[in-house]
Amino acid sequence: MADEFIALSVPNLKGNELKYVTDAVETEWVSTAGPYVSDFEKKMAEYVHTPAAVSTQNGTSALHISLLLSGVTREDAVIVPTLTFIAAVNPTKYIGAEPVFMDCDDSLCMDPAKLLKYCETECDFTDGKLIDRATGRHVKAMIVVHVFGNMADMEAIMDIAAKYNIKVIEDATEALGTYYTEGRYAGKFAGTIGDLGCYSFNGNKIITTGGGGMIVSNNEELLAHAKHLTTQAKADQANFIHDEIGYNYRMTNLQAALGLAQLEQLEAFIKTKTENYNHYKEVLDKVDGIHVQDFRPGIRSNYWFYSVVFENDETGRDRLIEELKENHIQSRPIWGLISDQLPYEGARTFELEKAPWYWKRVVNVPCSTNLSSEGVDRVIDVIKKMVQG
Repeated sequence: MADEFIALSVPNLKGNELKYVTDAVETEWVSTAGPYVSDFEKKMAEYVHTPAAVSTQNGTSALHISLLLSGVTREDAVIVPTLTFIAAVNPTKYIGAEPVFMDCDDSLCMDPAKLLKYCETECDFTDGKLIDRATGRHVKAMIVVHVFGNMADMEAIMDIAAKYNIKVIEDATEALGTYYTEGRYAGKFAGTIGDLGCYSFNGNKIITTGGGGMIVSNNEELLAHAKHLTTQAKADQANFIHDEIGYNYRMTNLQAALGLAQLEQLEAFIKTKTENYNHYKEVLDKVDGIHVQDFRPGIRSNYWFYSVVFENDETGRDRLIEELKENHIQSRPIWGLISDQLPYEGARTFELEKAPWYWKRVVNVPCSTNLSSEGVDRVIDVIKKMVQG
């Protein structure tokens, strides 16, 4: 129907979700203990080919724990993207460390060329530590976000990290199911290449638990420590003895029941996402002045979000969002640059050029896994009419 509302990105709960959640309720395992938590962790680890996985309350808490596991303290600096959701950066401030904001390349992910230039020209590498000359801080870690289901250039990034002894935390909260098909990391999933990887199961993600997140790593000691920290750091559970500051970050059995059912459908979701992305791209790339954002060659993306880019018109973004809204179609701009946000006023930045360009020109359009081909056509028609006049 022409007037039916088309949402941007909503859950698709048509598998075993009700069956598993009902079982959790009927067996009265609804909190952070229960078999679905361990089952979901096990199935996630199997899917991304890591030795184990540790569930969390959300992707933000997964990032917070990952920074702690990377040894980041309030004396340190963390390299972060400016073009991302703010939750990817806020955990740096939870610890008291300071972010260094890095530009994106045309994948919308962190630019490895700028990253290398920053390390070479703005820092000194002494005794195995990269020190930012302007702040005197030890650059101990970086958070690499795989934006919209794309994959950052991990070959280049990992080489830089190895050269300068920087821990790599992959924010794969938007990229579950994305993996390399070529190169050094062929077959490796987003989130499994760096020291630690984090996923999110928020309501708009490709699979959801309503909330919830996950930490993965190839280092089993780190994963054991992650589980310890996320469960209040209980050294002796029976006697309530704790050996360090812990956190109440565990996923509930109800959430995990949802997640397990969602994970069973992930590959089918990616198939739908891929088909709808190609549908948008085939038509809209022929319209003068716009294109649908590409994904990096040599990867199998999960195609989580689709981006329409205005190539020359800085007013097109807001006009299109309004036009889609008038036609009962939800869309959104890309995030405001984090380095421009009030909480990060005066933060360290390095040669931000492409991120501001994309911020002015990107519109995210409907991409739900239950979006029909007819729905895609309706969105396309509105976009074409607005752009072509």
